[in-house]
Amino acid sequence: MRVTEIFLKGCFITEPKVFGDKRGNFFEIFNKKIFKDKTGLEIDFVQDNQSTSQRGVLRGLHMQKGILSQAKFVRVIKGSVLDIVVDVRKDSSTYGEHFSIELSEDNNKQLFVPRGFLHGFVTLEDHTIFSYKCDNYYQPDAEEGVIFNDKDLGIDWNLKEEEIVVSEKDEKLMSFKDFISN
Repeated sequence: MRVTEIFLKGCFITEPKVFGDKRGNFFEIFNKKIFKDKTGLEIDFVQDNQSTSQRGVLRGLHMQKGILSQAKFVRVIKGSVLDIVVDVRKDSSTYGEHFSIELSEDNNKQLFVPRGFLHGFVTLEDHTIFSYKCDNYYQPDAEEGVIFNDKDLGIDWNLKEEEIVVSEKDEKLMSFKDFISN
């Protein structure tokens, strides 16, 4: 497994070694020992989640706050997404900066998102299956987020806004300025 840290400290792209033959392919999605050896992080995932979405569905930007925050290990099983993380760690030199990466069934790239980041993705194909491991349990009362089209963040989701489908809950998320002052 190749592990590369991005400019947002603590975020890592992982690329598994894929073994293929006439039967298909095989690869290891996550190996705790290898991940710790390459990152120095010991992660205990306690919950796995999966969503299926049509093209243009945007989920985010979400996080859980305080002691209920979550680190996530995200990947695409089928289809593709544009995945976005925003650093909201108060003491970070990259506070408010974001990173985007295409994750797909073809490139097999995965992203480790540490605690203290907003996370979201938009599906680029119909019937996209997105999977993520979390190191803390989901707690609805600890959830917060920022509206996907916040002008201060200026995230390019690579789709026209009229192509994007968001939930009622996500349409009501706060601005980044309100999040900062929260």
